[in-house]
Amino acid sequence: MEPNTQRFLDNFKTAYAAGHFLKCTLSKPTPAAPEGLKNIYQRPVDLKKGPHIAFTFRYKTRDEVKNFTAPEAARQLEQLLGTVFLNADLFTTEQDISISFGKNGLAAISLKKPAQTAPADTRHNREKQRLLDPAAPWLHELGITNAKGEVLHAAQDKWKQINKFLEIIEGLLHEHPLPPDAQIADMGSGKGYLTFALYDFLSRQMGLNPHITGIELRQNLVDFCNKTAQKAGFAGLHFIANDINDFQPERLDLLIALHACDTATDLALAKGIHARAGIVIVAPCCHKQIRRDMETHNELEPILRHGILEERQAEIVTDGIRALLLEANGYKTNVFEFISTEHTAKNVMITAINGRRWTVDGRRAALEKVAALKAGFGIQEHYLEKLL
Repeated sequence: MEPNTQRFLDNFKTAYAAGHFLKCTLSKPTPAAPEGLKNIYQRPVDLKKGPHIAFTFRYKTRDEVKNFTAPEAARQLEQLLGTVFLNADLFTTEQDISISFGKNGLAAISLKKPAQTAPADTRHNREKQRLLDPAAPWLHELGITNAKGEVLHAAQDKWKQINKFLEIIEGLLHEHPLPPDAQIADMGSGKGYLTFALYDFLSRQMGLNPHITGIELRQNLVDFCNKTAQKAGFAGLHFIANDINDFQPERLDLLIALHACDTATDLALAKGIHARAGIVIVAPCCHKQIRRDMETHNELEPILRHGILEERQAEIVTDGIRALLLEANGYKTNVFEFISTEHTAKNVMITAINGRRWTVDGRRAALEKVAALKAGFGIQEHYLEKLL
């Protein structure tokens, strides 16, 4: 057996035996994987017949769960690693261990500090905590569910996106709670899927009395959303037909701009920064401005002559500078994958929390990094700089 594979398996067995095992995930399936199988999720469970490890086989359209004893689970893992799946992540209360297999069949292992130190919840029938009730009437109005409150097959991706968005919101609120009468703007709200979900979550789950304004240029969507909000009884939710640039809030506690095209994302970020919004959430789209201006003058120049690579680099530079400019203005910033590209191609999200830890030195350091990036990629000015 490949040495690092043996090492990973040994850690798996030892962690389980010591009660340190939390979960293990297998990803990056090979052609040897059964059709439609995307990944496998494993966790410890206590059954009537004793402790087991539950394997959840996640297919594109369904999940299948099988329970194995520890020795059986280890044999399953041995058969799957490097043949059916090329990546595996083992999470324990002591350390997190990742293994990845290259084309040559050799494995590389990396160790990290544990993301969780609390013991695993081994209950077999854990109640799934829902942040959103699929029976909510507004979901039917927006075409997500049928009259029985069942998510439509064609709306599964949108349903997953909505729930992932609420999970992110919940995590941010643990770090930066909103005031009871939170003033919120969704810039470029479209048909309002996430706007309605946010209002529902904050009012019903969090017990707040939020005031949310959806800003959208298309009058027909504004009229539709306002009518739906009235039907749902969401008194604090309303939509206006307006340009982002013309919106002048007196106070802003949370700003959202999901898939606002190109520099519209920068307009939204600038509004949030100027209003000192407590939380800013954007999912950028298009990235045309930097792509047009970019003339690379660094070691990446030889590979960026390929259009697709230049396009992707332009997106990275655009969002990287956005994150730095937020940091320069006192925000704690995070950039991550919002949801799998399987559900949406526009999957990068930037979240920023107003930490109010602004210092002259911190601002200077962030702006120096922006200047270095601009010089290396031949950029005259990032649009967000101009707005700030």
